[in-house]
Amino acid sequence: MDRVHLTTWVDRQLKEQFSAVARAQGLSESALLRRLVVASVPRIRPADESMSRVKPLPKGWRISVRLYAKDLLLLRERAVARELPVSTYVSLLVRSHLRSVAPLPTAELVALKRSLAEVGAIGRNLNQIARAVNEQQWPHGPDLYYLSRLYKLITTMRDDFKKLIMANLASWGSAYDKGAAGDFSGNKMEC
Repeated sequence: MDRVHLTTWVDRQLKEQFSAVARAQGLSESALLRRLVVASVPRIRPADESMSRVKPLPKGWRISVRLYAKDLLLLRERAVARELPVSTYVSLLVRSHLRSVAPLPTAELVALKRSLAEVGAIGRNLNQIARAVNEQQWPHGPDLYYLSRLYKLITTMRDDFKKLIMANLASWGSAYDKGAAGDFSGNKMEC
């Protein structure tokens, strides 16, 4: 085993506390630090070894999950808020958890792309206005027509961002009204 030296800098008080912990455990500071480093770094198996125990699944493989009625109701509400089928929403949640990625459903992605296009249009319009004013083509600035077009672009962009934010908040937040409907007895339902 090829061994290398690992060092770090800490303030004096933390060093003294660490030394006291090492002495209390009957270890040198170096031995305690090594234990902490080894314990904090996960041991990673080669990909082929860890995957060899898991058999590949056929395409389109499905699983069934039982949920409490109140959880299913929340799940359905959040899926509707994102304009997704429940099964697609569950798939996004699982994938997000397993792969540590934030899902962005199609409707939200479209709104975001549309807003980005609006930002580009606003930038181009502002650039044209600034150039015209600087070249004295518009000595008194833009007229009401151009300002109203710019205002329309900005409000469209604002509305798209609001929709995106509201859909995101509604789907991840708890907007459930307990008095609305559903079974709160804790009975499980299948989805």
